[in-house]
Amino acid sequence: MGGDHGPKVTVPSAVGFLHRNPATNIVLVGLLDSIEAELRALNFTSNPRLKLHTASEVVDMDESPALALRGKKDSSMRIAINLVKNGAAQACVSAGNTGALIATSRFVLKTLPGIDRPALAVVLPTINGHTYVLDLGANVDCSPEHLLQFGVMGATLVSAVENKDRPSIGLLNIGEEAIKGNEVVKQAAELLRASGLNFYGNIEGNDIYKGTTDVVVCDGFVGNVALKASEGVAQMLATYLRQEFKRNLLTKFAGLIALPVIKNFKRRVDHRRYNGASLLGLCGIVIKSHGSADSYAFGFAIKRAVEEVQGGIQHQISERILELPHHSKKPPSFSQSSSKEDVA
Repeated sequence: MGGDHGPKVTVPSAVGFLHRNPATNIVLVGLLDSIEAELRALNFTSNPRLKLHTASEVVDMDESPALALRGKKDSSMRIAINLVKNGAAQACVSAGNTGALIATSRFVLKTLPGIDRPALAVVLPTINGHTYVLDLGANVDCSPEHLLQFGVMGATLVSAVENKDRPSIGLLNIGEEAIKGNEVVKQAAELLRASGLNFYGNIEGNDIYKGTTDVVVCDGFVGNVALKASEGVAQMLATYLRQEFKRNLLTKFAGLIALPVIKNFKRRVDHRRYNGASLLGLCGIVIKSHGSADSYAFGFAIKRAVEEVQGGIQHQISERILELPHHSKKPPSFSQSSSKEDVA
Protein backbone atom coordinates (compact mmCIF):
# COMPACT_ATOMS: atom_id res chain seq x y z
CA MET A 1 0.00 0.00 0.00
CA GLY A 2 3.00 2.33 0.41
CA GLY A 3 5.02 4.48 -1.91
CA ASP A 4 3.89 7.25 -4.22
CA HIS A 5 1.67 4.93 -6.29
CA GLY A 6 0.59 2.08 -3.97
CA PRO A 7 -1.14 -0.96 -5.54
CA LYS A 8 -1.01 0.54 -9.03
CA VAL A 9 2.71 -0.27 -8.98
CA THR A 10 3.14 -3.05 -6.43
CA VAL A 11 0.39 -5.36 -7.71
CA PRO A 12 1.42 -5.43 -11.42
CA SER A 13 5.05 -5.78 -10.36
CA ALA A 14 4.24 -8.75 -8.09
CA VAL A 15 2.18 -10.47 -10.80
CA GLY A 16 4.95 -9.98 -13.36
CA PHE A 17 7.54 -11.30 -10.95
CA LEU A 18 5.48 -14.46 -10.35
CA HIS A 19 5.34 -15.15 -14.08
CA ARG A 20 9.14 -14.78 -14.39
CA ASN A 21 10.04 -16.68 -11.22
CA PRO A 22 8.15 -19.97 -10.75
CA ALA A 23 9.97 -20.80 -7.47
CA THR A 24 8.57 -17.78 -5.61
CA ASN A 25 5.31 -17.25 -3.74
CA ILE A 26 4.03 -13.74 -3.00
CA VAL A 27 1.59 -12.51 -0.36
CA LEU A 28 0.02 -9.14 -1.11
CA VAL A 29 -0.83 -7.40 2.16
CA GLY A 30 -3.20 -4.43 2.25
CA LEU A 31 -6.72 -3.17 1.63
CA LEU A 32 -8.38 -5.99 -0.30
CA ASP A 33 -10.66 -3.74 -2.38
CA SER A 34 -7.67 -1.85 -3.75
CA ILE A 35 -5.63 -4.98 -4.43
CA GLU A 36 -8.49 -6.87 -6.08
CA ALA A 37 -9.31 -3.87 -8.30
CA GLU A 38 -5.76 -3.90 -9.65
CA LEU A 39 -5.86 -7.66 -10.20
CA ARG A 40 -9.09 -7.31 -12.17
CA ALA A 41 -7.53 -4.57 -14.28
CA LEU A 42 -4.74 -7.01 -15.12
CA ASN A 43 -7.26 -9.75 -15.98
CA PHE A 44 -5.43 -11.85 -13.42
CA THR A 45 -6.80 -15.34 -12.85
CA SER A 46 -6.41 -17.23 -9.59
CA ASN A 47 -2.90 -18.49 -8.89
CA PRO A 48 -1.99 -20.61 -5.85
CA ARG A 49 1.37 -18.84 -5.64
CA LEU A 50 -0.28 -15.45 -5.05
CA LYS A 51 -2.15 -14.96 -1.80
CA LEU A 52 -4.00 -11.94 -0.42
CA HIS A 53 -3.81 -10.93 3.24
CA THR A 54 -6.15 -8.23 4.46
CA ALA A 55 -5.13 -5.20 6.51
CA SER A 56 -7.48 -2.56 7.84
CA GLU A 57 -4.93 0.28 8.16
CA VAL A 58 -2.25 1.97 6.07
CA VAL A 59 0.81 3.89 7.28
CA ASP A 60 0.92 7.28 5.54
CA MET A 61 4.18 8.31 3.88
CA ASP A 62 4.56 11.36 6.15
CA GLU A 63 3.37 9.68 9.34
CA SER A 64 5.49 9.69 12.49
CA PRO A 65 7.29 6.33 12.91
CA ALA A 66 6.43 6.31 16.63
CA LEU A 67 2.73 6.88 15.96
CA ALA A 68 2.71 4.24 13.22
CA LEU A 69 4.37 1.74 15.55
CA ARG A 70 2.06 2.36 18.49
CA GLY A 71 -1.19 3.27 16.82
CA LYS A 72 -1.45 1.16 13.65
CA LYS A 73 -0.96 -2.44 14.66
CA ASP A 74 -3.20 -3.65 11.83
CA SER A 75 -1.40 -1.71 9.10
CA SER A 76 -0.28 -3.50 5.94
CA MET A 77 3.33 -2.79 6.92
CA ARG A 78 2.99 -4.26 10.41
CA ILE A 79 1.15 -7.36 9.17
CA ALA A 80 3.73 -8.02 6.43
CA ILE A 81 6.54 -7.86 8.99
CA ASN A 82 4.55 -10.10 11.34
CA LEU A 83 4.31 -12.69 8.55
CA VAL A 84 8.10 -12.80 8.47
CA LYS A 85 8.26 -12.98 12.26
CA ASN A 86 5.81 -15.91 12.32
CA GLY A 87 7.51 -17.81 9.50
CA ALA A 88 4.60 -17.40 7.09
CA ALA A 89 6.93 -15.47 4.76
CA GLN A 90 10.70 -15.35 4.40
CA ALA A 91 11.02 -11.69 3.42
CA CYS A 92 9.12 -8.42 3.45
CA VAL A 93 9.28 -5.82 0.66
CA SER A 94 7.80 -2.36 1.18
CA ALA A 95 7.82 0.97 -0.65
CA GLY A 96 6.26 2.69 2.35
CA ASN A 97 7.37 5.13 5.03
CA THR A 98 11.08 4.46 5.63
CA GLY A 99 11.15 5.54 9.26
CA ALA A 100 8.09 3.50 10.13
CA LEU A 101 9.48 0.46 8.30
CA ILE A 102 12.77 0.61 10.20
CA ALA A 103 11.11 1.20 13.57
CA THR A 104 8.48 -1.52 13.10
CA SER A 105 10.96 -4.05 11.71
CA ARG A 106 13.34 -3.52 14.60
CA PHE A 107 10.54 -3.76 17.17
CA VAL A 108 8.91 -6.88 15.70
CA LEU A 109 11.88 -8.84 14.37
CA LYS A 110 14.62 -7.72 16.79
CA THR A 111 18.30 -7.54 15.88
CA LEU A 112 20.64 -10.48 15.52
CA PRO A 113 22.92 -11.31 18.48
CA GLY A 114 25.96 -9.03 18.32
CA ILE A 115 24.18 -6.42 16.18
CA ASP A 116 23.25 -3.21 17.97
CA ARG A 117 21.41 -1.49 15.11
CA PRO A 118 20.13 -2.50 11.68
CA ALA A 119 21.60 -0.66 8.70
CA LEU A 120 20.26 0.23 5.26
CA ALA A 121 22.47 -1.06 2.45
CA VAL A 122 22.01 -0.05 -1.18
CA VAL A 123 23.71 -1.07 -4.43
CA LEU A 124 25.21 1.74 -6.55
CA PRO A 125 26.63 1.51 -10.09
CA THR A 126 30.39 2.02 -10.54
CA ILE A 127 32.90 2.10 -13.38
CA ASN A 128 33.72 -1.53 -12.65
CA GLY A 129 30.21 -2.80 -11.94
CA HIS A 130 28.61 -1.91 -8.62
CA THR A 131 29.31 -1.44 -4.92
CA TYR A 132 27.29 -1.79 -1.70
CA VAL A 133 27.02 1.24 0.60
CA LEU A 134 25.79 1.25 4.20
CA ASP A 135 24.40 2.91 6.24
CA LEU A 136 22.11 5.06 4.08
CA GLY A 137 20.07 6.72 6.82
CA ALA A 138 18.90 4.25 9.45
CA ASN A 139 21.51 5.50 11.96
CA VAL A 140 22.49 9.16 11.97
CA ASP A 141 24.90 8.87 14.92
CA CYS A 142 27.18 5.83 15.07
CA SER A 143 29.92 4.52 17.32
CA PRO A 144 33.09 2.81 16.02
CA GLU A 145 31.54 -0.54 16.99
CA HIS A 146 28.48 0.20 14.88
CA LEU A 147 30.66 0.93 11.84
CA LEU A 148 32.51 -2.34 12.44
CA GLN A 149 29.18 -4.19 12.47
CA PHE A 150 28.17 -2.44 9.24
CA GLY A 151 31.41 -3.68 7.68
CA VAL A 152 30.68 -7.25 8.73
CA MET A 153 27.10 -7.07 7.45
CA GLY A 154 28.10 -5.48 4.14
CA ALA A 155 30.86 -8.01 3.51
CA THR A 156 28.50 -10.86 4.35
CA LEU A 157 25.84 -9.53 1.99
CA VAL A 158 28.31 -9.35 -0.90
CA SER A 159 29.60 -12.84 -0.13
CA ALA A 160 26.07 -14.25 -0.06
CA VAL A 161 24.71 -12.48 -3.15
CA GLU A 162 27.83 -12.07 -5.30
CA ASN A 163 29.65 -15.28 -4.23
CA LYS A 164 32.83 -13.36 -3.33
CA ASP A 165 34.92 -15.02 -0.64
CA ARG A 166 36.62 -11.89 0.74
CA PRO A 167 34.97 -8.71 -0.50
CA SER A 168 36.95 -5.54 0.10
CA ILE A 169 35.69 -2.92 2.55
CA GLY A 170 36.37 0.81 2.45
CA LEU A 171 35.65 3.29 5.24
CA LEU A 172 34.28 6.56 3.83
CA ASN A 173 36.41 9.44 5.07
CA ILE A 174 37.64 12.91 4.09
CA GLY A 175 41.01 11.46 3.08
CA GLU A 176 42.86 8.20 2.59
CA GLU A 177 45.47 8.88 5.29
CA ALA A 178 45.02 7.17 8.66
CA ILE A 179 45.27 10.51 10.48
CA LYS A 180 42.24 11.94 8.62
CA GLY A 181 38.69 12.02 9.98
CA ASN A 182 37.05 12.36 13.36
CA GLU A 183 37.73 10.12 16.33
CA VAL A 184 34.80 7.80 15.55
CA VAL A 185 36.12 7.07 12.06
CA LYS A 186 39.71 6.66 13.26
CA GLN A 187 38.66 4.16 15.93
CA ALA A 188 36.39 2.35 13.45
CA ALA A 189 39.36 1.97 11.10
CA GLU A 190 41.39 0.32 13.87
CA LEU A 191 38.54 -2.08 14.65
CA LEU A 192 38.14 -2.98 10.97
CA ARG A 193 41.89 -3.62 10.60
CA ALA A 194 41.80 -6.01 13.55
CA SER A 195 38.57 -7.74 12.49
CA GLY A 196 39.95 -10.22 9.98
CA LEU A 197 37.86 -8.64 7.23
CA ASN A 198 39.44 -7.61 3.92
CA PHE A 199 39.75 -3.97 4.97
CA TYR A 200 41.09 -1.75 2.17
CA GLY A 201 41.38 1.34 4.37
CA ASN A 202 39.96 4.84 4.14
CA ILE A 203 38.34 5.89 0.89
CA GLU A 204 36.99 9.22 -0.34
CA GLY A 205 33.65 10.08 -1.92
CA ASN A 206 34.93 9.74 -5.48
CA ASP A 207 36.00 6.16 -4.73
CA ILE A 208 32.34 5.11 -4.45
CA TYR A 209 31.73 5.38 -8.19
CA LYS A 210 35.25 4.29 -9.11
CA GLY A 211 34.37 0.95 -7.55
CA THR A 212 37.50 1.00 -5.40
CA THR A 213 35.95 -1.42 -2.89
CA ASP A 214 33.07 -3.90 -2.88
CA VAL A 215 31.61 -2.36 0.30
CA VAL A 216 31.57 1.26 1.50
CA VAL A 217 30.96 1.82 5.22
CA CYS A 218 29.74 5.11 6.71
CA ASP A 219 27.24 6.45 9.20
CA GLY A 220 23.67 7.12 8.09
CA PHE A 221 24.07 10.90 7.99
CA VAL A 222 27.06 10.84 5.64
CA GLY A 223 25.62 8.00 3.57
CA ASN A 224 22.27 9.66 3.02
CA VAL A 225 23.86 12.98 2.05
CA ALA A 226 26.20 11.21 -0.38
CA LEU A 227 23.30 9.30 -1.96
CA LYS A 228 21.04 12.34 -2.34
CA ALA A 229 23.90 14.45 -3.72
CA SER A 230 24.61 11.72 -6.28
CA GLU A 231 20.95 11.62 -7.30
CA GLY A 232 20.98 15.40 -7.71
CA VAL A 233 24.08 15.34 -9.92
CA ALA A 234 22.56 12.61 -12.09
CA GLN A 235 19.36 14.61 -12.53
CA MET A 236 21.33 17.74 -13.37
CA LEU A 237 23.41 15.97 -16.01
CA ALA A 238 20.32 14.41 -17.58
CA THR A 239 18.64 17.83 -17.73
CA TYR A 240 21.72 19.46 -19.26
CA LEU A 241 21.96 16.72 -21.87
CA ARG A 242 18.32 17.12 -22.91
CA GLN A 243 18.68 20.91 -23.08
CA GLU A 244 21.78 20.73 -25.27
CA PHE A 245 20.25 18.26 -27.74
CA LYS A 246 17.11 20.45 -28.03
CA ARG A 247 19.03 23.70 -28.54
CA ASN A 248 18.61 23.88 -32.35
CA LEU A 249 18.04 21.76 -35.47
CA LEU A 250 21.70 20.77 -35.69
CA THR A 251 21.85 19.52 -32.09
CA LYS A 252 18.54 17.71 -32.54
CA PHE A 253 19.99 15.91 -35.55
CA ALA A 254 23.14 15.10 -33.54
CA GLY A 255 20.91 13.72 -30.81
CA LEU A 256 19.13 11.48 -33.30
CA ILE A 257 22.45 10.06 -34.49
CA ALA A 258 23.62 9.57 -30.91
CA LEU A 259 20.34 7.94 -29.82
CA PRO A 260 21.74 4.34 -29.61
CA VAL A 261 24.61 5.56 -27.42
CA ILE A 262 22.24 7.56 -25.23
CA LYS A 263 19.95 4.57 -24.77
CA ASN A 264 22.85 2.33 -23.74
CA PHE A 265 24.12 4.99 -21.35
CA LYS A 266 20.66 5.39 -19.85
CA ARG A 267 20.37 1.64 -19.33
CA ARG A 268 23.74 1.43 -17.57
CA VAL A 269 22.90 4.18 -15.08
CA ASP A 270 19.18 3.43 -14.74
CA HIS A 271 18.55 3.81 -11.01
CA ARG A 272 15.53 1.49 -11.24
CA ARG A 273 17.86 -1.49 -11.74
CA TYR A 274 19.39 -0.80 -8.32
CA ASN A 275 16.13 -0.36 -6.42
CA GLY A 276 15.79 -2.15 -3.10
CA ALA A 277 17.72 -1.22 0.04
CA SER A 278 18.44 -4.09 2.44
CA LEU A 279 17.68 -3.53 6.13
CA LEU A 280 20.50 -5.69 7.46
CA GLY A 281 21.03 -7.04 10.96
CA LEU A 282 17.50 -8.17 11.77
CA CYS A 283 16.13 -11.63 12.55
CA GLY A 284 14.28 -11.47 9.24
CA ILE A 285 14.76 -10.05 5.74
CA VAL A 286 13.27 -6.62 5.02
CA ILE A 287 13.77 -4.72 1.75
CA LYS A 288 12.91 -1.04 1.33
CA SER A 289 11.89 0.00 -2.17
CA HIS A 290 12.13 3.64 -3.23
CA GLY A 291 8.78 5.34 -2.76
CA SER A 292 8.74 6.64 -6.34
CA ALA A 293 9.53 3.23 -7.86
CA ASP A 294 7.55 2.10 -10.89
CA SER A 295 6.60 -1.53 -11.58
CA TYR A 296 9.92 -2.24 -13.27
CA ALA A 297 11.92 -0.87 -10.32
CA PHE A 298 9.76 -2.58 -7.69
CA GLY A 299 10.48 -5.91 -9.35
CA PHE A 300 14.17 -5.44 -8.56
CA ALA A 301 13.31 -4.90 -4.89
CA ILE A 302 11.46 -8.24 -4.88
CA LYS A 303 14.43 -9.82 -6.67
CA ARG A 304 16.75 -8.49 -3.95
CA ALA A 305 14.59 -10.13 -1.28
CA VAL A 306 14.67 -13.49 -3.04
CA GLU A 307 18.46 -13.31 -3.46
CA GLU A 308 18.92 -12.69 0.26
CA VAL A 309 16.64 -15.61 1.13
CA GLN A 310 18.56 -17.90 -1.20
CA GLY A 311 21.88 -16.67 0.19
CA GLY A 312 20.86 -17.30 3.81
CA ILE A 313 21.98 -13.81 4.73
CA GLN A 314 20.71 -13.94 8.33
CA HIS A 315 22.66 -17.08 9.17
CA GLN A 316 25.80 -15.77 7.56
CA ILE A 317 25.70 -12.39 9.32
CA SER A 318 25.10 -14.10 12.65
CA GLU A 319 28.03 -16.45 12.12
CA ARG A 320 30.40 -13.68 10.96
CA ILE A 321 29.53 -11.43 13.89
CA LEU A 322 30.09 -14.24 16.34
CA GLU A 323 33.54 -14.88 14.83
CA LEU A 324 34.70 -11.50 16.14
CA PRO A 325 36.87 -11.93 19.27
CA HIS A 326 34.40 -10.47 21.79
CA HIS A 327 31.50 -12.83 20.87
CA SER A 328 31.04 -16.41 22.04
CA LYS A 329 27.32 -17.12 21.70
CA LYS A 330 25.89 -19.67 19.28
CA PRO A 331 23.97 -18.29 16.29
CA PRO A 332 20.17 -18.38 16.55
CA SER A 333 17.96 -20.65 14.47
CA PHE A 334 15.60 -19.23 11.86
CA SER A 335 12.35 -20.79 10.73
CA GLN A 336 11.71 -21.46 7.06
CA SER A 337 8.16 -21.22 5.79
CA SER A 338 8.51 -23.55 2.78
CA SER A 339 10.84 -24.82 0.10
CA LYS A 340 9.96 -21.81 -2.05
CA GLU A 341 10.83 -18.21 -1.31
CA ASP A 342 7.79 -16.47 0.16
CA VAL A 343 7.73 -12.70 -0.05
CA ALA A 344 5.19 -10.45 1.67
